[in-house]
Amino acid sequence: MSTSAAQQPSPQLFFQTINAHMRTEALKTGIELEVFTAIGEGNTTPAEIAKRCNASEKGIRVLCDYLTIMEMLTKKEGHYSLTLDSSVFLDKRSPAYIGGATEFLCSPMLTEGAQHMTDAVRKGGTAMENDGTIGPDHPIWVKFARGMAPMMAMPAQLMVKLVDPNADRKLKILDIAAGHGLFGITFATNNPHAEVTAVDWQAVLQVAKENAQKMGVAGRYKTIEGSAFDVDFGTGYDVVLLTNFLHHFDAPTCETLLRKVHAALADGGRAVTLEFVPNDDRVTPPDAAGFSMMMLTGTPSGDAYTFAELERMAKNAGFSRSTLHPLPPTIQQVVISEK
Repeated sequence: MSTSAAQQPSPQLFFQTINAHMRTEALKTGIELEVFTAIGEGNTTPAEIAKRCNASEKGIRVLCDYLTIMEMLTKKEGHYSLTLDSSVFLDKRSPAYIGGATEFLCSPMLTEGAQHMTDAVRKGGTAMENDGTIGPDHPIWVKFARGMAPMMAMPAQLMVKLVDPNADRKLKILDIAAGHGLFGITFATNNPHAEVTAVDWQAVLQVAKENAQKMGVAGRYKTIEGSAFDVDFGTGYDVVLLTNFLHHFDAPTCETLLRKVHAALADGGRAVTLEFVPNDDRVTPPDAAGFSMMMLTGTPSGDAYTFAELERMAKNAGFSRSTLHPLPPTIQQVVISEK
């Protein structure tokens, strides 16, 4: 029996994928020109948007049509509107605006690794010089700290509700690779009895300290400058935060750090790890599983680890029990490991 028309091979997916860079650039352009903000302000026709964004009417029409195809705008009778996601995350007037994250996510220092993917696949790790993004005191992490904080607000709040729901007792918290500091800071703003010590490179910690000052918790916010693998953490912590950090390293290196974390915890303390956690098949869910490729191209030995792998690392480091906790609607999950 002949193959039906619906089953015929099609090059559509090839062309969509090979041209996917156009989607990235269209979104960046929409953010740079403040198209989403302009529409949110009530400018809905190409002429109105073009005037607000100081661009040509034709250019705006083509861009907004493309953003509509991408499902980031809607269009009806020549008028454009924001989708719910665009309204919340891409209108600069929104408190949840994350457009600034493009400075980090689209930085050449981050995208260069993907341009050398063939070499990275052959090598089994980044083909960039100086260990890719994990080189000592890498300037990309200042961009990360300044650009990614709004994107981390939701997971930070969800994590706090999971780990410290009652906010009624003293907590001594260590925030490793704190970056913008938002995770530790959110614990401190939620619980007036929480004290936070943040570890990161000096330049990055300047951003964290600025954020702690803005959030009114600077008096309960301390810092330790340097590499998490080298500095003295101290002891007696109730909670150690490991947010988006372990995926940069191979399993033995992660275990080394987790042993150090275990030693820094008080009896009954917990290590709280936020990660992209793929299922055991390593292809689902797609966003978490696909993060492995970013680690392959950007780090010498990093990966997106399954819960079974993270659980094994924690056990080998001395932790008695680990549990996995989804954080919907985010695509990340939390692993809580108990001393």
